Amino acid sequence: MLKGDELAQISAPQSEKTKELLRKKEAYVAAGISASVPIFIKQAKGAVIEDIDGNRYIDFYAGIGVTTAGHCPEPVVAAVKEQAENLIHSCFMVSMYDSYVELSKKLTEIAPGNFEKKAMLVNSGAEAVENAVKIARAYTGRQGVICFESAFHGRTLLTMSLTSKVKPYKHGFGPYAPEVYKVPFPNLYRGQLHVGKENAVKAYLDYFERFFAAEVDPSHIAAIIIEPVQGEGGFNVTPKEYMKGLREICDKHGILLIADEVQTGFCRTGKMFAMDHYDISPDLVTMAKSIASGMPLSAVVGRRDVMDSVGAGRIGGTYGGNPVACKAALATIKYMEDEKLADKSADLGERIVERVKALQAEFPVIGDVRNLGSMIGIEFIKDETTKEPDKYSVTSIIAECQKDGLLLIGAGIFGNVIRMLPPVVLTDAQFGQAMSIFEKAVRKVLSK
Repeated sequence: MLKGDELAQISAPQSEKTKELLRKKEAYVAAGISASVPIFIKQAKGAVIEDIDGNRYIDFYAGIGVTTAGHCPEPVVAAVKEQAENLIHSCFMVSMYDSYVELSKKLTEIAPGNFEKKAMLVNSGAEAVENAVKIARAYTGRQGVICFESAFHGRTLLTMSLTSKVKPYKHGFGPYAPEVYKVPFPNLYRGQLHVGKENAVKAYLDYFERFFAAEVDPSHIAAIIIEPVQGEGGFNVTPKEYMKGLREICDKHGILLIADEVQTGFCRTGKMFAMDHYDISPDLVTMAKSIASGMPLSAVVGRRDVMDSVGAGRIGGTYGGNPVACKAALATIKYMEDEKLADKSADLGERIVERVKALQAEFPVIGDVRNLGSMIGIEFIKDETTKEPDKYSVTSIIAECQKDGLLLIGAGIFGNVIRMLPPVVLTDAQFGQAMSIFEKAVRKVLSK
């Protein structure tokens, strides 16, 4: 049985079983379902994954931000087993069960905002975003939604329309949902508005004056949706003053502010939610990923008056708030609170950034290192002046790390960002080994 304190160990070649499974995947799984790493997982515990050939990997992508509390936390596994023996499904909208109610209560207690809240439960991040937009439209009586360049909100028709990265997520899938408007994200490293950093936040906020005059009147906008830290877009952190200014714009024009915390929520950024860093409260929050340690579950939590503006039967879904997933979420949140995982996430992020910035001093083509807690983006460029994106180095570094037992994934609309999302239960030994593997790969690729 795999232990939570195992280290990476790559010793076994690709077996016939793995090769046969790869052949079957090619034959039976739709080509659009790709996989970055040609392995099949046998088991996982804590921050370590073991494949069917016996190779062990330190996991620095955490199921794309899902297993923040580690793979298979014992209290969560126990809760899933107990619930599965009693009730797997009923559909809460027909016959209810207590875990849906208890989880909704807990989410309203821990979500940002010092006001009365309510919650609804669904299955995926995209489904949560879809419902948040529906609720915002119902409450305001307006149709328009403003989102941001480099954003990622999902792959369904509406959420794909909100998403900014064209390939592979949008190309050839149009037409897109109407009444979706994009504005520049305040990326202070890239600086799309071409102003100095000292004036950048003001310039990005002032952009709304022109936007409301040239594109759409604010009286038509139901909501502005923003990721506090853009995920797929490259782990771009929203500046604090910008978020405050966005809240003011929303209040001025009667627009709801939706925080998409699908990836940032549940201790990833060093707080229970990323919005806890900003000293302002969104009207609605979307949650998923780390909410239930891998069980399919998501939520919309928001102001009571906003949530209750949608009448009975108008939101929901057959599997939404599945009883097994609800129990997993309650156990996950309790485990996070008991183990103080938010504090551990903040500490882990600081330690990783310190090591990466030492590499940056050695290799200035590591153009930017940014983080909020243990949500870390490392942007690679070809030239310090032009900041031309370097996707090749990112791909090569990720491949080199995989060879030595560290799993990473990329991000960014240009594919030139390495994102680090380690389970925050990472041990000191695993941290040391993972960073050594990463540093070795960076030096090998960038020294060529």
